[in-house]
Amino acid sequence: MPGKVTRASAVLLFLGALAYTAWVLEVVVRTGLDPVRTYVSELAAADQPLGGLFRATDLAAGLLVLAGAVAGLLATRAPAGPAPDPGVPRWARTDTRAAARRPWLLVGWSALALFGAATALDSRLPLSCAPTVDPECAARETAGLVPATHAAHAVSSGLAMTGALVAMVALTVAARRYGLWRPLARTGPALVALELAATAWTLAAAAAFEAGRGLWSLGAGQRLQVLLVAVWTGVLAVSVARERR
Repeated sequence: MPGKVTRASAVLLFLGALAYTAWVLEVVVRTGLDPVRTYVSELAAADQPLGGLFRATDLAAGLLVLAGAVAGLLATRAPAGPAPDPGVPRWARTDTRAAARRPWLLVGWSALALFGAATALDSRLPLSCAPTVDPECAARETAGLVPATHAAHAVSSGLAMTGALVAMVALTVAARRYGLWRPLARTGPALVALELAATAWTLAAAAAFEAGRGLWSLGAGQRLQVLLVAVWTGVLAVSVARERR
């Protein structure tokens, strides 16, 4: 990877990971929401006193990760191979440089870019209220009487988490298969396994809430989910920086 682009990617990803953990401010700042029961995105709801702050940090996190992923994608190059023999007809040439491309890197960086873009979009589509703590809000949501941003927010959040999961798997596989990023190669599999478990917990808890069967510590599960994404992104940033050196 070209040195300047790699350094920029590492810095952007690390800053994005920090911004993505801004919700931990609820430990020291009174938000009025129970972190064990509520969605993380409810901190940024339009009717919450600190909603503007958390929407801003989500926007920053998304744009930083998007920029870092694009930088990583641009810096990904196929290993140099011999140029095609000009004496061979074009249709008969074999481009060994194209054949040597590393698809796990391309998939991983692209998925991470999707995560960043969807997270930034998510911040522009806030919930209007907090359904897990406001029964009236939950009733309006069930009846379809909330703004369209609720449905759009669910789509953008789903895209963000899908991008994060694909990126975590693909870039961890790339690190191990291609002999890259030693810290990520060592810790990546454990982080991916924990992330999958946290995602299963979150999905099960969300389904239980929508079915009226309780919350199943939904907030704790989702906070673990997003925390692991941030930790993995930080490990990736450190790994990319060390690889450059």
